[in-house]
Amino acid sequence: MNILDTFSLKGKVALITGASYGIGFAIASAYADAGAKIVFNDLKQDLVDKGLEAYKALGIEAHGYVCDVTKEDQVAYMIAKIKEEVGTIDILVNNAGIIKRIPMCEMSAEEFRQVIDVDLNAPFIVSKAVIPSMIEKGHGKIINICSMMSELGRETVSAYAAAKGGLKMLTKNIASEYGEYNIQCNGIGPGYIQTPQTAPLRQDGHPFNSFIISKTPAARWGTTEDLMGPAVFLASDASDFVNGHILYVDGGILAYIGKQPQ
Repeated sequence: MNILDTFSLKGKVALITGASYGIGFAIASAYADAGAKIVFNDLKQDLVDKGLEAYKALGIEAHGYVCDVTKEDQVAYMIAKIKEEVGTIDILVNNAGIIKRIPMCEMSAEEFRQVIDVDLNAPFIVSKAVIPSMIEKGHGKIINICSMMSELGRETVSAYAAAKGGLKMLTKNIASEYGEYNIQCNGIGPGYIQTPQTAPLRQDGHPFNSFIISKTPAARWGTTEDLMGPAVFLASDASDFVNGHILYVDGGILAYIGKQPQ
């Protein structure tokens, strides 16, 4: 077999949660280029419709569903509909997530729980819903979108860091518990990525922009395209013996202590 063939996703059904735009959309687009059938969800029909239009503009036939991935009944219904209308899920990317930048002592318990619910409980719920069919099929790929905050702390992101740290360990546990069924569960930890949400922070002269560039050996922000290759690798047969690993796509931030002051 040609080694490049092991990276093909031809005929695979890939569910990417929260993939109407941003990182999830980029990953889904890469999967489509590699031959996968694309399925995604969002919270509201108008967001699903916008996502479908964006995929159509790229020539991608995607299937969108309205689903709150923190609700077990809604997830179960969506997974059943996908199986009926598209096919059994081969690849799951737990991408849906939120962040609330609030100092810990000013954050309510309710706000903390909301972040944990979306960023940690939802990946548990969706993974639990797809694993039985993966076991039955004899293979499966689960990719959790972790974060550098799976390893580091920062001011104002206590809930996000707690959730992403938990997601790292959920990733390792799924790998441990279901690896014998030929299911690989890995994570991707994006660095600071150029998205519409980070645009104000990336303006020339903004102190945060200078801070990130100085802390990144690559000396730039990442792009959503930087995540495409790693995502395809972890979804493909090329990664069949990679399990419980978090692949940080961060330009080297986690490896770098920073420049010595002059």
